[in-house]
Amino acid sequence: MIHMAKPQMGDEEKQAVMEVLDSGILAQGPRVKAFEDGFAQMCEVKHAVAASSGTTAMHLAMLAHGLSNGDEVITSAFTFIASANSVLYAGAKPIFVDIDPRTFNMDVNQIESAITPRTKAILPVHLYGLACDMDPIMSLADKHGLAVIEDACQSHGAMYKGKKVGSFGTGTFSLYPTKNITSGEGGMITTNDPMIDEKSRVIRQHGMRVRYYHDELGYNFRMTDIHAAIGLAQLKKLEKFNAQRQSNAKFLSDNLKGVETPRVPDGQTHVFHQYTIRVPDGKRDALRTHLQENGVGSEVYYPVPIHQQTFYVNELGYKDSLPETERATLEVLSLPVHAGLTASDLEIIVSAVNEFTG
Repeated sequence: MIHMAKPQMGDEEKQAVMEVLDSGILAQGPRVKAFEDGFAQMCEVKHAVAASSGTTAMHLAMLAHGLSNGDEVITSAFTFIASANSVLYAGAKPIFVDIDPRTFNMDVNQIESAITPRTKAILPVHLYGLACDMDPIMSLADKHGLAVIEDACQSHGAMYKGKKVGSFGTGTFSLYPTKNITSGEGGMITTNDPMIDEKSRVIRQHGMRVRYYHDELGYNFRMTDIHAAIGLAQLKKLEKFNAQRQSNAKFLSDNLKGVETPRVPDGQTHVFHQYTIRVPDGKRDALRTHLQENGVGSEVYYPVPIHQQTFYVNELGYKDSLPETERATLEVLSLPVHAGLTASDLEIIVSAVNEFTG
């Protein structure tokens, strides 16, 4: 079976973990600091704050920006539910806009009409490894005095017009095992704002600025040195991993027939956390069955948009109509694209798809 994800772990990661275990400093130690410094350098920002997951990184970012009850955050419903849930954790409300069907990212033309006096932030989701159209987003944020909190959990190293995602506003990243790089589990906040950096660090560690003196409500969202050691070793490989994903994606796009392959707008660098095709005419699920029968894994990201999830409908009363989002859930299918694929794997994937499409 050709699996959707295969974390690439080598001797460097194993040795890094053993060094931490031998050191006796297992939590919030020097490896965490080194990982933060390296991640900030990768994103070309001044500060990075490690967290226990991508979800807690987003939650921290919301709190660091002062979001609270009654505030609204404009975002996409076509993503993993953690994006919108992080808004809820802060007491705010996610306001959904539809997606651009060409990129699956939020349609920037719909943002301004969604802004109200309660809007405090825009949460663009750089889905599948492709940056959102950030120029108009930043322009609207400046015009209306809004924070921009980037969900870059799937887009490590992606670029928009020569600038890294996570460097436009406050960036949030996931380091879950399926991501382009992993720390086993973990997250990261990136920012150029020293106040956001400081606030995130305080909330991350039980509201402490001085040990055992708690200035405000905080949480235990810390990263361990074990996870940071893995992340440091992986960070050194990010450029290589991304290049391999891009090469795999090119092969797929050059050879697949009868499906709509991913589009990369001019001036953007796609890092292909997922390689997502569109399968029209209600044939998506049949293709997925065919792939499974031929030893090829696939996945639907995402079968139910957030605004139609049971909790959001029944408990929160969401009744949004997002036609492009809803159409995408019926047509999208992600194929393996990870850095561990062989040339033979890629040939098998293409052959299986093309056999189905004829």
